[in-house]
Amino acid sequence: MTDICSLTLTAVAEALQKKEISATEVTQTCLDRIAQTEPKISALLWIDAENAIVRARSLDKNGPAPSMPLFGVPVTIKDAICAKGLATTAASRILEGFRPIFDAFVVEKLRAAGAIILGKNNMDEFAMGSTTENSAFQKTKNPWNINKVPGGSSGGSAASVSAGQCFASLGSDTGGSIRQPASLCGCVGLKPTYGRVSRYGLIAYGSSLDQIGPLTRSVADCARALGVIAGYDRRDATSDPRPVEDYVASLGDKPLKGTRLGLPGEFFGDGVAAEVSAACEAALRTAEILGAELVEVSLPHTGAAIATYYIIAMAEASSNLARFDGVRYGRRTVDVQNLEDLYVRSRSEGFGTEVKRRIVLGSYVLSAGYYDAYYRKAAQVRRLIRDEYLAALERCDVICAPVSPETAWNMGTHSADPLRMYLMDAYTLSLNLAGLPGLSLPVGRGVESGMPVGMQLIGRAFGEAELLAYGHALEQALPGVGYPALP
Repeated sequence: MTDICSLTLTAVAEALQKKEISATEVTQTCLDRIAQTEPKISALLWIDAENAIVRARSLDKNGPAPSMPLFGVPVTIKDAICAKGLATTAASRILEGFRPIFDAFVVEKLRAAGAIILGKNNMDEFAMGSTTENSAFQKTKNPWNINKVPGGSSGGSAASVSAGQCFASLGSDTGGSIRQPASLCGCVGLKPTYGRVSRYGLIAYGSSLDQIGPLTRSVADCARALGVIAGYDRRDATSDPRPVEDYVASLGDKPLKGTRLGLPGEFFGDGVAAEVSAACEAALRTAEILGAELVEVSLPHTGAAIATYYIIAMAEASSNLARFDGVRYGRRTVDVQNLEDLYVRSRSEGFGTEVKRRIVLGSYVLSAGYYDAYYRKAAQVRRLIRDEYLAALERCDVICAPVSPETAWNMGTHSADPLRMYLMDAYTLSLNLAGLPGLSLPVGRGVESGMPVGMQLIGRAFGEAELLAYGHALEQALPGVGYPALP
């Protein structure tokens, strides 16, 4: 990496505010880094180099301001998040060529904070996947080993941050889609509390589960990014009106001494790879040395979480994606015989295999004969899962668990086995059902694979300040995982 590209967001933001470097210099360096690394990792679908340089020059002309915490900082955003004038496809052929005429709430906030948007990250089509192999356009590779997956569905965002192409990226997390790729790529990823960040302008997958959040190189960077994008938005009916805390100022408020860390037995069982367990246990021993207390907690319905999640997520996906029919939204096929032929061919040609699978399953569980047997029952179990999290958090300050049962696996390994792929989300998706915040933190590298390992910290609703403070304290005591050896 060049010296600038190896900086954290916090460091480069402070240098920009002091005019030690210019926004144009930083932006050009990131664009050069993209040119070097994209042929290897394919993290970006669309690169907006010309407008990024124009924006950087304009910012330099006006100069930095304390009211712009991301002044001149280059970032990328997941292709499911709308940005005015930028191609936004959710990595699907059905939206190929679509350019929004408005900004998502989080993009508005980024622009107001002085950030420079370099481009849109690759992802699993409509955020449906765990490897970023389901994109209609390209497959993203893990910067640590280009033969391995970066995770998903925000794999492009995680790979972009890890490879030094940008200083932060925005992803979306429906069942672990920020935390899991952050873990596999060795960066920090935060799923905020449901309602903390507006979903306005996010192309929906599962509306009651989706949440936008940042991926960064450090917890302090994550706190700064969250402080920018969080807040109330009247255009999102699920947006929470409570004030946004100063997450950066709160980082030193929660030392690990005296902290109770909850360890759910259901997350540390036989399904976790030995090298993942070893890295997480080493991090927990470090926390103990710093004075933390390890407390056993239980989440009895964890085993039902995968079935519950996929019933609810697929049901909501089938409803959300019904609008892409070739008439109201999306690709329209030509030379059709009738209206039914238009619907069938437009959707068959526009959607990929995994998206079709989830639409069919979602339609099935919502059908008249099966609604009570599947969807209603899943909604009831969802409430039990949330109640169990809340009960566990009464016994501890934060819950700790692995993010992924494995380090990054070889590309194509699970592609032919959807059920095996769904199991890779076993430790992340229950948090989306509960609507609570989760922070993925790199805690080491696997002894056998050499790939990054992430541990997630789970906190109380709207307890992001506390969660980030605990994560920051632990991060400062760990050696870190370094940078991937890309040119």
